[in-house]
Amino acid sequence: MTGPHWLFGRLNWQSLPFVQAYQNPSTSELIGAAAAGVAVVGALFAVIILTRFGWWRPLWRDWLTSVDHKRIGIMYIVLALVMMARGVIEGALMRTQQAAGLGGGFLAPDHFAELFSTHGTIMIFFVAMPFVTGFINYIMPLQIGARDMSFPAMNQISLGLTAAGAALIMISLVVGQFSTGGWTAYPPYTGKVFNPGPGPDYWIWSVAIAGIGSTLSGINFAVTIYKERAPGMTLLRMPLFTWTVLCTAIILIFAMPPLTVATLMLALDRYLDFHFFTSDLGGNLMNYANLFWLFGHPEVYLLVLPAYGIFSEVISTYSGKRLYGYNSLVYATMAIAVLSFTVWLHHFFTMGQGANVNIAFGIATMFIAVPTGVKVYDWMATMFRGRIRFSVPIVYSTGFLILFVIGGLTGVILANPSIDYQVHNSVFLVAHFHNVLIPGVLFGLLAGYHYWFPKAFGFRLHEGWGYVSATLWIVGFAVTFFPLYVLGIMGLPRRSVSYQDPSFSPLTLIAVIGAALILCALASLLIQLWVSIRKRHTLAVPLGDPWNGRTLEWATSSPPPDYNFAVIPQVSERDQFAWAKANGTAFEPPKRYVDIQVPRNTSVGMVFLIGGTALGFALVWYMWWLAVLSLVVMLGALIARSFISDPHRTIPAAEIEADCTDWLAQIAQSPAITRDVETTLENRGLAAVETPEESA
Repeated sequence: MTGPHWLFGRLNWQSLPFVQAYQNPSTSELIGAAAAGVAVVGALFAVIILTRFGWWRPLWRDWLTSVDHKRIGIMYIVLALVMMARGVIEGALMRTQQAAGLGGGFLAPDHFAELFSTHGTIMIFFVAMPFVTGFINYIMPLQIGARDMSFPAMNQISLGLTAAGAALIMISLVVGQFSTGGWTAYPPYTGKVFNPGPGPDYWIWSVAIAGIGSTLSGINFAVTIYKERAPGMTLLRMPLFTWTVLCTAIILIFAMPPLTVATLMLALDRYLDFHFFTSDLGGNLMNYANLFWLFGHPEVYLLVLPAYGIFSEVISTYSGKRLYGYNSLVYATMAIAVLSFTVWLHHFFTMGQGANVNIAFGIATMFIAVPTGVKVYDWMATMFRGRIRFSVPIVYSTGFLILFVIGGLTGVILANPSIDYQVHNSVFLVAHFHNVLIPGVLFGLLAGYHYWFPKAFGFRLHEGWGYVSATLWIVGFAVTFFPLYVLGIMGLPRRSVSYQDPSFSPLTLIAVIGAALILCALASLLIQLWVSIRKRHTLAVPLGDPWNGRTLEWATSSPPPDYNFAVIPQVSERDQFAWAKANGTAFEPPKRYVDIQVPRNTSVGMVFLIGGTALGFALVWYMWWLAVLSLVVMLGALIARSFISDPHRTIPAAEIEADCTDWLAQIAQSPAITRDVETTLENRGLAAVETPEESA
């Protein structure tokens, strides 16, 4: 065969890691084959379980074709947790390789490069982003008193495209190899001359397809907040989480297109020899660096701003107080969103753009720390003299406040171009960005996971295992990444598969211990979920308000009905639900019930999931017939969807009245519990009214 086959393209038996491990049974190849085997067995196990228990039909009917924002949000979070399991394991494997790096280790250099490329790509694009998007999908419409997102079908398509990108990365574990060019995919390491294989193409199409889905999500979030707010909810009455979502949506809309353009230009370089980013025929790889980081630094705040919103809700609720400095928190959020577009060049201070440019971006980088500092002081002021319940979300919040400030201070250090020049290519930088992203994003998402889980599923998570998991995440992070600051100053380069200096070994061994603790944290998170499901009847909180919440999502049953609210609430205060409880109007029956229209199920999102995955796979392996067919099917589904004249179904008023009356009757018959017993079996989701706002 002299070229790609018309049917299979460049795909052949040598693309399978099992064949490569058989032909070259090295430790590195065997690890790759084992990972592929785990992926295949996991997929087969899921199919067997779904078939054995007859879950295919309800899965299709209730989840995969649903356009309910709540179910879509849950599916985003499930996707993020599945991908996080792979990303964390790969990170632990890298730390283990570096601990053995003095003797060369057990991984081949290309395998190690593939690991850090997949780890970064997965954790940014397919863990943090879907995790954040899942929370936004679930919580934001409830917080603003809306029935659903403005564009429910587009919301489902966004999920399908994101899942397609994740599927391509999982497929690369079994068929072919992923890129070795890092999560940033810098040319020339991802150019066709340097790497003609399928790896960079897997990166291009997984990121490009998922990126389109994220752009659509940003549009959907912004329109929903602008157009679907309950009557009386002005912008300055919105919960802080919703404010951070609005700024995140604006970042998504303006930051994702540069990434999409960069990936498609790189694809044109690889597929059609366009030479945008080559060093010959007029190309310039610095154009790629500018385009990528024009997305890449706003991306950091795209992820961290919703986490800030989660911490704001958690700290206010568990302190029993209104947020201190609400207006300043809003202005700080907007300032961060704007300034995030002014600092992208600090990611390549070392690339020779000149002292004046470096100084300008160094100053901008220092400025962006100011609004974040405002937020930290406001959170501490909210906790000051509050009656704090040291529940699991507050454990994560405390770990965040301590560790994130350290990470932010190291960021201010790196804002100095001369210091950055010394440590830029060392593991000091690895420690810094993990010091920002893990406490700043992951801890926030895990706090929100514990905080809002009972709202989504009607039962609380097990507190004991929650404390274990939170402690392991916090300690594991510190033990893993704090040694890297010292190693970076000692001179250990980033992305090093091995090294010659024996003085690096002790600290890399400590980092491995930390990685083991993080693996235990991940395992304990799964154990907590399993134990909670087993004990769901004793942990049930169907009345909907287990933490004495302050915002509108707590004003419904748990889980909420498809239509969210029997009657759209009228908003007159910032913390509307807390105000209503204090004034005795929180659970008043509506004066009248009316029919409610909710969007019908559709399979268009699944068409985009399957079609997007097939399109990306076809483009990676040069199966042009499959690429054309996939595009035609997706466009056909979109056109067919546009001909549906009535995409809604009607829920009759009598059904709504029956559900609401039953819920209100349960509330009337249940004793309200105080915060002292909210983690015990007495908590059924009805919090006692406390004297409000004197301490605000």
